[in-house]
Amino acid sequence: MNKLFLRLVVVLIVCAAIVIGITLATQSNSLKIVDYPAMLVLAVIAFAIQWVVFIPAYALQTEKFYDLTGSLTFITILAVSVTALSQMSWYQIALALMVGVWALRLGTFLFARILKDGADNRFDDIKPNPIRFFTAWTIQGLWVFLTSAAVTVALVSLTIVDFDSTYTMTSLVVGGAFWIIGFVLEVVADAQKRQFKKQKDTGSSFIKSGLWRVSRHPNYFGEILLWFGAAIFALPALAGWQHIVLISPLFVTLLLTKVSGVPLLEKKADAKFGHLDEYQDYKKATPVLIPRVKS
Repeated sequence: MNKLFLRLVVVLIVCAAIVIGITLATQSNSLKIVDYPAMLVLAVIAFAIQWVVFIPAYALQTEKFYDLTGSLTFITILAVSVTALSQMSWYQIALALMVGVWALRLGTFLFARILKDGADNRFDDIKPNPIRFFTAWTIQGLWVFLTSAAVTVALVSLTIVDFDSTYTMTSLVVGGAFWIIGFVLEVVADAQKRQFKKQKDTGSSFIKSGLWRVSRHPNYFGEILLWFGAAIFALPALAGWQHIVLISPLFVTLLLTKVSGVPLLEKKADAKFGHLDEYQDYKKATPVLIPRVKS
């Protein structure tokens, strides 16, 4: 229990350091919300929502609302950011839609999935322990705050975007293209996997068709790509130390490739299908993340 408590303390200290660092780096060129630095207010909201929902989630021993809460938190801090604006330009509307559309789609998809599946086995060992479960909710607060930081800082930035600039237009075109391609990849990959699971006779124990033929985790590749796109799109509104929020897509990449995404699913798949020659051949021929078109 002492080790778990110390781990929670470390997580809280890291979260506080990141929030304070981003707040200090961005506040001089950002709008305020109720007379406080915008990013500080958004951070408080992001963590507060997780901690409030944790209470009934722990009492009921359920993780069914975990992913949905994360998505709704994205939408909430986005809405709060927008309220700080006296008026919205088409550029700010586009930024808001990038996060809002993604969060709404992913939140409904994950909520529908867990309602159908009944549980998320990632939480089997975590739920009974209040410290471990609370830590998971706290980390989700950090995920929301840090992942959305490039967009939220751009939304509340005081920088006047020069749309006549080649740099600006290049950022918008490249960023927008990355976001669209990434979003489509994620949506299609999720739909293909869900359809695969619905079929009783697929001829295979695991999915290796469609986008899953060219990548073992095409949905995660799409997720990473769209957040890089959002960050590039946000570039023209950032100035000086505000560029620190470009850590957002790097954080997403690290999280999905080294922590909670790819490693967990690879381990689960190895345990379930590792004895199959078909699966071993699939692993050898198919890249983990970045798609490779096969001849």
